[in-house]
Amino acid sequence: MKTIGLIGGLSWESSVEYYRIINQTVREKLGGLHSAQCLMYSVDFAEIEAFMQRGEWESVTQRMIAAARQLEQGGADFIIICSNTMHKMAGAVEQAVSIPLLHIVDPTAEAIRARGFSTVALLATGYTMEQDFYTGRLREKYSLNVLIPDQAQRKDVHRIIFEELVVGVIRPESRVRYQEIIADLAAQGAQAVILGCTEIGLLIKPEHSILPTFDTTLLHAQAAVEFALARQIEPQ
Repeated sequence: MKTIGLIGGLSWESSVEYYRIINQTVREKLGGLHSAQCLMYSVDFAEIEAFMQRGEWESVTQRMIAAARQLEQGGADFIIICSNTMHKMAGAVEQAVSIPLLHIVDPTAEAIRARGFSTVALLATGYTMEQDFYTGRLREKYSLNVLIPDQAQRKDVHRIIFEELVVGVIRPESRVRYQEIIADLAAQGAQAVILGCTEIGLLIKPEHSILPTFDTTLLHAQAAVEFALARQIEPQ
């Protein structure tokens, strides 16, 4: 089993879910008392969020690189970043270490394509919905048509994430607002919805959506286990 390196604390509410899903999946696959070999570097999210608000993305990048290097030095065989928005600097992190980085978009998009969907809605932080680092990868690498909410809806999605979900607050009225936005995107032609912030799965479960949901936290964590347990082919 490879050692999974997790960059967490982005927020820790979703990091808990990553840890739970990874260990449950290992136990399901291997049975008995098996659990995952993993390391987590958990950052102070208040510091990261302040950098993001000020647009100081280079400072965020340096924090992510430092965390990745700590994990590599600690013995991680590969890295996952437990956040969709932090994949804005995935390329820089990947270049800074000599171990692989498992990108959150890839298992998500592969699951969507496997279901035969071509047009998807994206709910995420404003940064993830509005910048090209995420939607661009979905479009260019996987040929997916990505729909995002309108400006007022994006503001609500973002606010609920940062004022509620990252501090563990789950409000029924916020679920209703997300459901309204999903319904609007469905009317525009979305066939499925990406829960593109690692905390949204705390609020929106499959039964809450009129569209099939693709929970990035679940898919990313499961993909990490698959990678950790995959047999390496020895060179001939």
